Amino acid sequence: MRNFVSKRAEQIPPSGIRKFFDLVLTMEDVISLGVGEPDFRTPWNICESSIYSIEQGTTHYTSNKGLQPLRDALSQYLARHYNLRYSADEEMIITTGVSEGLDIAVRAITDPGDEILVAQPSYVSYTPCVALAGGKPVPVRCTEKDHFKLNPDTLAEKITRKSKALIINFPNNPTGGVMTESDLKGISDLITDHDLLLISDEVYSELTYETKHCAAATVGDLWERTITLNGFSKAYAMTGWRIGYLCAPKELLDAALKIHQYVMLCAPIMGQVGALEALKSAEEDKNRMVNEYRLRRNMFVAGLNRIGLPCHVPDGAFYAFPSVKETGLSDTDFAERLLKEHRVAVVPGSVFGAGGVDHLRCAYAVSRKDLNTALGRMEEFIKTL
Repeated sequence: MRNFVSKRAEQIPPSGIRKFFDLVLTMEDVISLGVGEPDFRTPWNICESSIYSIEQGTTHYTSNKGLQPLRDALSQYLARHYNLRYSADEEMIITTGVSEGLDIAVRAITDPGDEILVAQPSYVSYTPCVALAGGKPVPVRCTEKDHFKLNPDTLAEKITRKSKALIINFPNNPTGGVMTESDLKGISDLITDHDLLLISDEVYSELTYETKHCAAATVGDLWERTITLNGFSKAYAMTGWRIGYLCAPKELLDAALKIHQYVMLCAPIMGQVGALEALKSAEEDKNRMVNEYRLRRNMFVAGLNRIGLPCHVPDGAFYAFPSVKETGLSDTDFAERLLKEHRVAVVPGSVFGAGGVDHLRCAYAVSRKDLNTALGRMEEFIKTL
């Protein structure tokens, strides 16, 4: 049967994250710091609105672009919070999670052989999505020296005549790095000068601490060159609801919409109803969760540095990204042994690209009690090395 598998599918490696968590499922007493998912329940008012809509028979298709009231509310929300101006009618699609948004965005712009620059460390799906679209992913490394921001000089070195677009994700998964307006201005000039497009995944935009999120499309002349991706999974603890959105100038949006129409039709209406309620009434719940993440971050990062795993303070998302270089183990060996010997699950940084080598992704989206226990087990493991 292998002869029937496409070459592209065959060459795509399985997710490095899933490898570890398939193993976790077979073990007991494991504290998992690996899954990028809030431990909070979806706020009840969101759940109740969706349940009520089902009881009222709201179970059918929506417009391909999504529920009109949701798009209207999102347009107003983005303008109010981020100074992002998108037409609800012509420049926005509700997608089945940000993952679908990324897929249709990449496919909408990529021709065979196009080079798509990917700021790394990056979420594990970016490079495979480019390859599956027939493009050539080109990693652009973000380093700890730069606080895991994208350095314009590093970006300039990777741009060629075949470069078509750049994919960025700030606040970043897995590093927690954030790009300020001045940081983004440095790369916006390069994007404009080299006639590139930008795909900006901003799903962690609500999860920032000392630095307010700056939407990439608001910087310089980037609006007309940017596809903005965002969603409800992280900020509102709605990962399983699978509601994201894609915003772009009309010409780019129309191309993405064609693909969305054929492969997805529309996002689930129950999730869209819940997302609308989130925008209406869950601001206080969201702020409460963000404040708790801040407390966890401060405690956990201080603990990592204390036990001998140097870690920068992340400005966003809910990930710590400590270095294991001083332990003498590779990130993969460290993660495997930590899991098997001390029952703490983390993700090796190398699965997020070359920029993640010698680091671990540790999600502090678990209780402070579990974080303290995990730190104790990690300290015990380090003492055995």
